[in-house]
Parts: sequence; C-alpha cells; structure tokens
Amino acid sequence: MPRPEDLARYRANLRAELDGAALYRAIAEAEQDPARRAVLMELSLAETRHAALWRKKLRAAGAPEPHYAPSLRTRLLGALARRFGPRFVMPSLAAAEYADRDKYASQADAAALSADERGHASVVSALATGGQRPAASIGSDIARAEPWHRSASGNDLRAAVLGANDGLVSNFCLIIGIAGAGAAARTVLLSGVAGLVAGACSMALGEWLSVTNARELARTQISREAEEIEQTPEAEQHELALIYQAKGLPRPEAQRIAADLMRDRQGALDALTREELGIDPAELGGNPWRAAGTSFLLFSLGACIPLLPYIRLGGPWVGWLCVGLSAAALAVIGGLTSLFNGRSPAFSAARQVVFGCAAAAVTYGVGRLLGVALS
Repeated sequence: MPRPEDLARYRANLRAELDGAALYRAIAEAEQDPARRAVLMELSLAETRHAALWRKKLRAAGAPEPHYAPSLRTRLLGALARRFGPRFVMPSLAAAEYADRDKYASQADAAALSADERGHASVVSALATGGQRPAASIGSDIARAEPWHRSASGNDLRAAVLGANDGLVSNFCLIIGIAGAGAAARTVLLSGVAGLVAGACSMALGEWLSVTNARELARTQISREAEEIEQTPEAEQHELALIYQAKGLPRPEAQRIAADLMRDRQGALDALTREELGIDPAELGGNPWRAAGTSFLLFSLGACIPLLPYIRLGGPWVGWLCVGLSAAALAVIGGLTSLFNGRSPAFSAARQVVFGCAAAAVTYGVGRLLGVALS
C-alpha cells in the first residue's frame, strides 16, 4: 500500500504532466510552421503518456484522481503564445525544461520517464534556438546550438581576464587595507605575498574541484545514457529524431539520420551525449589540472601588480604608486572586457577603475578605523 507521501507525489506528478501536455498543445495550436507544430504535438502526447502512468498508480492504490485545471503558469504561457507567437515563450519554456530535466532521477518508480524528460529538455532547447541548419553541420558540433554553451575561445578569454582581475582587485584591496591600518611597508609586502599565495591556491583548488566534479557527473550521465540505449533503443532513436526535427530538418530526414546513428551504439551514445546532455564526450568539461594551473597563474599575475612598488620601493609615496599602478592595470583589464561585453573600451576601462578603486577605498577606511582602534 503506497504511503501518504507517495500518493501526494503521484498527484503532483500527474498535475505537472497534465500541465505539460496542455501547454505543449496550446503552443502547437499557435504554431504556424507544420514541422514545429508536429514536434510540439509529439511532446504533448509524450506528457499525456506520462500522466497516464501516474493516473494508473493512483487507481491501483484506490486513491481518487484529483480534479485537474491548468495552472496559472500554463494558462499564461499559452495566452502569450497565442498573442505573440510560440517563439516568444520558447526560451522560458526551454529554461524550465532544462531545470526539470532530472526531476524523476530520484524517483525509483519513474525511471522509465527520466530519459524522456532529459530528451524533452533537448528538444525544447532546439525549438527555442530555432534556426535552420544544413544536414552536414549536424553531428559533432550540434551541441553548440544549445543556449547554455559558449565558444571555447571566447570563454577562455573571459576566464583569463576575470582570473587576473580577481587577483588584482583582491590583493589591491588587501594591501590598501593593511596600509590604511598604518602598517610598515615590510608588513604590507608580507601580507600581500600571503594574500597572493592564499588566493591563488584557493582559486586553483576551487577550479580543480569544479572541473573534477563536472567530469564525474558527465561520466555518470553518459553511463546512464549508455544503459538507456541498450534497454530502450527505440525511445532514444525517437528522441534524436525529434531533436533534429526541432533543429529544422524535415521529419523523414531527421528519422533517417537518427536511424543511421542508432546502428552504431558508440556513435549513438556520442550523439545523445551531445544532444540530450549538452556534453562533449571528447572533453568532459576539460582537464582539472590544467584548469587549476591556469587559475593559479592568472590570479597570481593579477595579484603581483599592486605588490610591485613594495618590492623595490619604500617611503610615503609607495602607497600612491600602488594605487596608480593598480588603477592602470584595472583600466587595461576593463578595456579587455569590452571584447566580450559589447561596450566601448573607454567606458569599460573607466567603470573598472571606478569600482576597483571604490572597493580599495572601503578596505582602506576599514583598515584605518581598525588601526586607530587597536593602537
């Protein structure tokens, strides 16, 4: 006999699936493109089948089926799709599906639905991006159409600039705070070196853990995907075909490509890994040691800049030299951020200098107050 909490879960799942079916159906009715409409109707039918599973469980337990009325969110998105067109609501729907793609992963009695939900997230994402793509481009690079992916070169540049900025700002603020407390130049230098080493090690460890965890999660998901290919190959082939339809291919061609891929289990696994999981099987999120080393180096590079005047110089002007050198470095970094934020180099540089120096002024004030209080 199911427990009360199980019955509550059955009802919640039933309502969620019925909402999904109703929403996909409403968006399909507003869709003018026959191919996209067919994909949306397929998704609606899939949600209806999922709802039938929970309805069956409730009946088997002798529990009454709850009265269903579409949720406010379902009615609102359906109305927006009818008023402004399906493409207006698809990004929001894609984000929600991506967030819920593993909602059944922890429910042992819903294992058969978990793969479907992940597949639906990929299909809706493809519908949201919505561009027609030539068949030749579908394959190893198709995951780049997912909205949460970025190009490697742009991402590397962003990481390099922000890593150096982290080191610069954090050590600049630390050094100015210690100087504000009235510490001698030697003490400021030692504090800055300690801040550099501690910050760089912390950043490197954090990056190593992040990439390592991402790789372990990717391997787990790929193993699960391989099991699903062996156990339910027809369902996986169907999901692949729907994804390719959503990306703009005609239905017969999408089905042919999916069928060809499923003949080779490894090729099918690679394709599904890219499509459903958004993971490049050749990279698995990158090399954790390289990521850690790069993070350590970039943070250290930035953190060295405010230290330079204290290494060679002393006297009352060393603090001002530190501020001037750090402000110049902030301007350079701000100018580099204009390469990926779309603003002008002058604006980006000025903004970086203002906020960086404001942060340093705050730490200087705190150091000054603490220095006076402790003295």
